[in-house]
Amino acid sequence: MRPANEALIVIDMQNDFCPGGALAVAEGDAIVPGINALMDEFRAVVLTQDWHPADHLSFASQHEGAAPMSMTEMPYGLQVLWPDHCVQGSKGAAFHPDLRLDADLILRKGFRREIDSYSAFFENDRETPTGLDGYLKERGITAITLVGLATDFCVNYSALDGARLGYKVTVVEKLSRGIDLDGSLKDARAAMRDAGVVLV
Repeated sequence: MRPANEALIVIDMQNDFCPGGALAVAEGDAIVPGINALMDEFRAVVLTQDWHPADHLSFASQHEGAAPMSMTEMPYGLQVLWPDHCVQGSKGAAFHPDLRLDADLILRKGFRREIDSYSAFFENDRETPTGLDGYLKERGITAITLVGLATDFCVNYSALDGARLGYKVTVVEKLSRGIDLDGSLKDARAAMRDAGVVLV
């Protein structure tokens, strides 16, 4: 068992990010057994859940003529326009059926229509908090281990924000999978290393 000041954060292990889903990550489902096993090592486990309204502005369907995976400018910066995914209450938004749900906290993010939320800590404006930092600090957590989907987006953003907030951050790469959009996986790994995140 890990020390009480360490937490496991499982990022977005949801049906829409697994094979057959609306925004499937290759082999996204293959990491579920390893994540389930890793949970036994931690006293604190947090699951994050992408939780979008059906008219979320990060969806390409909300922008006339826009193709999924294209880019647009939002008030908070560049935004990938995704296929509709993880719509609140849908099967796609549900956790993978084989994932253990015996977590201390399930944190939903991306529920504000006008702003996307990759990070477990902040919306994409990098300012609006999700509440996770406060929760972890109240529990005396100083080190976090991240696993889940996708390495180059929600795992990466969560790792960078965790490091910025002063946590000791580890990402378990064999229990994460990436989208790799135009080299985003290589860029994410470099950014995480530069921020002091440990990749194992």
